[in-house]
Amino acid sequence: MKVDSITDILLRRRAVGSDKLRQAAEDAQEAGVKLERYLVEQSVVSDVDMALALAEYLGMPPIQLAHLTVREPLMDLLPKATMSRHLMLPIAKTSRMLTVAMADPFDVVGLDEVHALTNLEVVPVIAPERQVQEFINRFTREPTQGLEDILKDVADGDIEVGTDEDEDVSLDQMMEGAEEAPVIRIVNSIMVEALRKRASDIHIEPMEKSIRLRYRIDGMLYESPSPPKTLQAAIISRIKIMSNLDIAERRTPQDGRFKVRALGKEADIRVSLLPTIHGEKTVMRILDKTALAPNLDALGMEASALSDLKEALEQPHGMILVTGPTGSGKTTTLYSGLQELNKGSSNIITVEDPVEYQLAGINQVQVNADVGLSFADGLRSILRQDPDIVMVGEIRDGETAAIGVQAALTGHLVLSTLHTNDAAGAIARLSQMGVEPFLLASSVILTQAQRLYRRLCPACKRPRELPLDTLKLHHINPDLFGDVDTFEPVGCPKCSNLGYRGRGALMEILRVDDDIRNLILREASGADLAASAVANGMMTLRDVGFMRVRDGSTSIEEIIRVTSGH
Repeated sequence: MKVDSITDILLRRRAVGSDKLRQAAEDAQEAGVKLERYLVEQSVVSDVDMALALAEYLGMPPIQLAHLTVREPLMDLLPKATMSRHLMLPIAKTSRMLTVAMADPFDVVGLDEVHALTNLEVVPVIAPERQVQEFINRFTREPTQGLEDILKDVADGDIEVGTDEDEDVSLDQMMEGAEEAPVIRIVNSIMVEALRKRASDIHIEPMEKSIRLRYRIDGMLYESPSPPKTLQAAIISRIKIMSNLDIAERRTPQDGRFKVRALGKEADIRVSLLPTIHGEKTVMRILDKTALAPNLDALGMEASALSDLKEALEQPHGMILVTGPTGSGKTTTLYSGLQELNKGSSNIITVEDPVEYQLAGINQVQVNADVGLSFADGLRSILRQDPDIVMVGEIRDGETAAIGVQAALTGHLVLSTLHTNDAAGAIARLSQMGVEPFLLASSVILTQAQRLYRRLCPACKRPRELPLDTLKLHHINPDLFGDVDTFEPVGCPKCSNLGYRGRGALMEILRVDDDIRNLILREASGADLAASAVANGMMTLRDVGFMRVRDGSTSIEEIIRVTSGH
């Protein structure tokens, strides 16, 4: 069977017309230039179309680099001169194999040079020349210039910011014509890169002679190329302007927020500034509205846990408590439950500190300690607003706990969070806050503990032997995993070479049944409550986590990490 030539493929793909192709072939011959290069250089064919045609012709996989993130250690495998000379860059590495994106797949000299430099088997993939060049430039220029390069493929109108008080405005209109435009571009690029990487937080940390820029991705902090120390004050001032904060105040902590629209996403950015000995440390929490689960089903819970939680939410009154450490997704779970209940026939009111996501159809109250509006005060006021469902962002003291329990006993469905290690600990914590056991037994209908675990990247995870030493160290029976395959992270372009991509929730659900109520009335310890619940079928966080290991969702080490101390 005859194999199509590159020009045949371009014609079939309608990347170029036959007349233009014929004329370009004549011009390329006169100029003594390869036709493929002439077509791209003269913009007759786009570099993307040419890359796809070459990939089809050679049977090699193509790749787009626009949204790819490569960690610096990987780029250090090859000298920058080699990458620039041969227009190729390393994008993934396993133990003996290096995947290299290259613009010219016929450059066998370059492939041989990479093999000689790394002593690894080289696997080439084809990428558009312009994207390879821009990627190399990003790592070979000064950090400031590299940050600006991130915005090159984002149109000006694609990024907008605004405060809560104002309508969203274009970034270019914020400080039009100001000499600080490069700083504006740097701050914008930091936020765009965070959205691309699905980061939940941006940390800008002043050191003695540098600035450290880090992104929290799937719960872990990863360092990124940083702007120079000389721009520290200007960058912090820019963030303060966007957040409506006092630029002159550098001695006391400040909090603010603004909105951003970029890459087709809309997010609220919550800003916290803390004075340190080397300047103001800035943390920006990204609240991506598009990532919020629309209902409980979207949380990916176990079928039995989902059924228990839905049944509790259908009760006309009572208290539901979600527990776990900071950043374990408690508020997201409660918001998902509220959206499930938000059907128009119920009056739903929340009191939060702060209001993280603004939900249509739900009345949300912001705690404000400066004017004396605490959780307890807000909850008292809410109960005079004829609510059906009340969400208290967090029970922090005995007063809030007592009011919440009374509200649950007087015909309201109350949802709230606590900081405890497990589901049974929530009941013990309320008891320690001074709530009488008979009130707890009558009001609490369900408690839930949760953790977030990182999912293995489905594109690169690989089977592995059971880590028997690790299991023995943590007193875990290897028989729990039977004959199923377990997997470990590897790292590839799709997961930014992290080995993990996205997160899931582990949930431990404790239903308050008659046995639990009797134990509460006898003032039983949290350990006794947990033992009774397990005897009646409750799955602990670690039990649920090992189910995720057995179905290949995550690694044993990840579950041990997130459930340690439980």
